[in-house]
Amino acid sequence: MEYLECKVNVKGRDNEENLVNSQQKKLIKMAQKPSIPKGTRDFGAQEMARRNYIFDTIREAFRVFGYKQIETPAMENLSTLMGKYGEEGDKLLFKILNSGDFLKSCSDDELLERRLPSLTNKLCEKGLRYDLTVPFARFVVQHRNELQMPFKRFQIQPVWRADRPQKGRYREFYQCDADVVGSDSLNNEIELLELIDMVYGKLGIRTAIKVNNRKVLTGIAELIGHPDKIVDITVAIDKIDKIGLESVQQELLEKGLDQEAIERLTPLLELQGSNDEKLATLRELLKETPTGLKGVEELETVVKGFDELGHECECDIDVSLARGLNYYTGTILEVKALDAQIGSITGGGRYDNLTGVFGMPGLSGVGISFGADRIYDVLNQLNLYPAELSSSVKVLFVNLGEAEAKAALKAVAELRRNGISSQMYPDSAKLKKQMAYANAEGIPYVAIIGETELENGRITLRSMTDGSQREVTAEELVEILK
Repeated sequence: MEYLECKVNVKGRDNEENLVNSQQKKLIKMAQKPSIPKGTRDFGAQEMARRNYIFDTIREAFRVFGYKQIETPAMENLSTLMGKYGEEGDKLLFKILNSGDFLKSCSDDELLERRLPSLTNKLCEKGLRYDLTVPFARFVVQHRNELQMPFKRFQIQPVWRADRPQKGRYREFYQCDADVVGSDSLNNEIELLELIDMVYGKLGIRTAIKVNNRKVLTGIAELIGHPDKIVDITVAIDKIDKIGLESVQQELLEKGLDQEAIERLTPLLELQGSNDEKLATLRELLKETPTGLKGVEELETVVKGFDELGHECECDIDVSLARGLNYYTGTILEVKALDAQIGSITGGGRYDNLTGVFGMPGLSGVGISFGADRIYDVLNQLNLYPAELSSSVKVLFVNLGEAEAKAALKAVAELRRNGISSQMYPDSAKLKKQMAYANAEGIPYVAIIGETELENGRITLRSMTDGSQREVTAEELVEILK
């Protein structure tokens, strides 16, 4: 970095030193490397190849199951987002300052007193989407007359949450959602479990699907005498994997549940045995609560229907599963990777009332969301990527001079017309350097056209895997690389 010469026309040595120190600090600040916000990540070429492998696998499964792709804007009106995720979810919304003079609608008193809720409403009209489900509900209501029900949609886009960054938890991450709206049938839940099993089977990740029903949790709240505390109960027990049972019990005490109610709740959260045994226990315990019994019936239909199809993953009923989002009303599910230490990699459930807040009551839906960033971390931990992902280029033509380069470019063009990824090294550099480039990029083949090859109209193909090589025609090269 060049240092600018500064002429200081100030009397006194102290003033001169202060100015020099100030200039040095500015130069140091200028020299600092740029960075990105915590909870976000850059992805290089190899990382993007791996991520696209995940997206392509999920997208193909969505296609096979008949889902249609849509997209919604990165930002939504805050009126669309607020109040849909519960009090804790609302705190995690990234809010966008209004453009222009965003302070003009705020009084001096409001600014001095820091009335945050009031200020937020006046300073921000928009926010980054927290998930893809609420924007989808808005989309369905807004485009209702254009949609054929039941409507099966999928969406692969980033979402943002103002969460504390930690391992497996990011502020910007991708979700891959599939939803069915306009149908009450539990066959949709069974199909979504089948879809999950297919995706993780293709990715090679051993998984366990945890399944519960919000009606079961409502029945439990009634059973312990606190039906009015269902939201507090679900928000608390949703944290059981993160903070442990004792901390959940303490939070429930703070929310107003008495000790006797918590003692009656605890054995249900620790329910053991096979799925059939758990269903039998729940059916007996909740026999006096119609809502709870309905939840048990739905749970049985979904789990047994999935079992009848056959599946590779584990599927377990977990009464402690709550899914803290307020809009779930029926089946809820989460997926855990069995061989990696990370949180849920897929989640979802049924929501009967979500579109009602947008003026369309009574439209039922059910959906799941794959956490692409966590799946990426799992595949990295377990090294489950296919070997061919290491390079997007199958063959590199070396550049040995002007005439040779022209012939190489023609061969490259023919390969590309046949759908084979190929390139020529742009500069006429030493052969050793070009071979080192191919090796560093993980390119499996190198093609050489030198003086001899120009004369006989052939190409020398070298395998970077075992070092073997042979002369082939342009037509033979296409067939080999296909």
